[in-house]
Amino acid sequence: MISGDSIVALSSGRLPAGVAVLRVSGPQTRFVVETIACGMVKDRAAVLRRFRAPDGTVLDNGLVIFFPGPASFTGEDVAEFHVHGGRAVVARMLEIIADFDGVRHAEPGEFTRRAFLNGKVDLVETEALADLVNAETEAQRRFAVQNAEGVQSELYLSWRRRLVHARAMIEAEIDFADEDDVPGSVSDTVWSEVRAMIGEIDHHIAGFHAAEIIRDGFEVVILGAPNAGKSSLFNALARRDAAIVTDEPGTTRDLLEVTLDLGGLRVRLTDTAGLRDAPGKVEAIGIAKARAKADRADLLLLLEDILSPGDVRPLPGKAPLLRVGTKLDLLDEQAAGDAAGRYDFVISVMNGTGVETLLAEIGRCAAEAAGDVGDILPSRLRHVELLGEANRHLLRAIDEHTGGQELRAEELRLAADRLGRIVGAIDVEDMLDVIFSQFCIGK
Repeated sequence: MISGDSIVALSSGRLPAGVAVLRVSGPQTRFVVETIACGMVKDRAAVLRRFRAPDGTVLDNGLVIFFPGPASFTGEDVAEFHVHGGRAVVARMLEIIADFDGVRHAEPGEFTRRAFLNGKVDLVETEALADLVNAETEAQRRFAVQNAEGVQSELYLSWRRRLVHARAMIEAEIDFADEDDVPGSVSDTVWSEVRAMIGEIDHHIAGFHAAEIIRDGFEVVILGAPNAGKSSLFNALARRDAAIVTDEPGTTRDLLEVTLDLGGLRVRLTDTAGLRDAPGKVEAIGIAKARAKADRADLLLLLEDILSPGDVRPLPGKAPLLRVGTKLDLLDEQAAGDAAGRYDFVISVMNGTGVETLLAEIGRCAAEAAGDVGDILPSRLRHVELLGEANRHLLRAIDEHTGGQELRAEELRLAADRLGRIVGAIDVEDMLDVIFSQFCIGK
């Protein structure tokens, strides 16, 4: 693909900054560099130049790098201007560059979209780049880097190649059954391999929840009766006063959320309204939200005041549950020992007893749910949906009631088509706007 116009955008972080990077891509890139940098520069070398507007006005001093296509990120001529990161400097540079004929400001994700259309990355690698830009934890970074390097794409393409081969063997048997160089009755071998592939894809789909935990976070919801110490624990784990704490029951009426980084994994911790019968109107809404949040949780913390346990049955959600006794500091040594036998953890937010141990257990549960970050997992819901469609076609292919070999071979083609759509090898135009709209401008 050769673009008719060129694009420019700020590709570095928020201003002001020490250095800002402006990226240009497209057929006018070389002319922009020659004009603003007062002459051409050596390919792929950072060169210090004084940048000038077409009328000779000095804009800034900085570095310029030129990457000739197709050996560039987008596959087109690309240039980067490294300038001082003041708002006025960047605004003026962008204004001057966008004033060149055939140059305009980039739309969100347009650089990466051009890279995809020019065959530099596939759709899975494109989505991984978006994940890498947005990564906040070490696990997210490792997961995104692995997918950006094509590991996930290669898995899907290998399945597709196996299906293309299987279909070719079936069709060869149909068309050339009387030829000596076509193995007799290849069907049994082919359908056996297809059955094995169905199992492989099912196992891969089952890993989607682990991928969700890595990308979006491990959901931990704090539940309990009013005044069980939920907001106090929430603040202690967040290490700041994120929730209002009072002795008045029903203080927390809405969901409060903080994000923790535990062992490189993102953990989302939610404080909820106290669960009790006959609440007021507003509090009832908060309790309904708490129960709905618990239904989507990966781990529940059920808090009870050791001195005054509250009954919150029926317990919401089906996630693993840790029973936590609170206000341990109000008990003497013997009573504290008795209480420890009734709960998974006993804590005191006032003096910190047991809080770090509980936090370590939350981190362990998150790590166990996420599994090995190095595993190849489906990283998007659209991957799971297309993999599910592929498997449905494969199940019809191995079903002898589907019809003759011709119809079963067609099911193989449809399954391979779905795998191709994941990486963008087949007709994905309708998905592009959705995928690239997730990117920031300049990427």
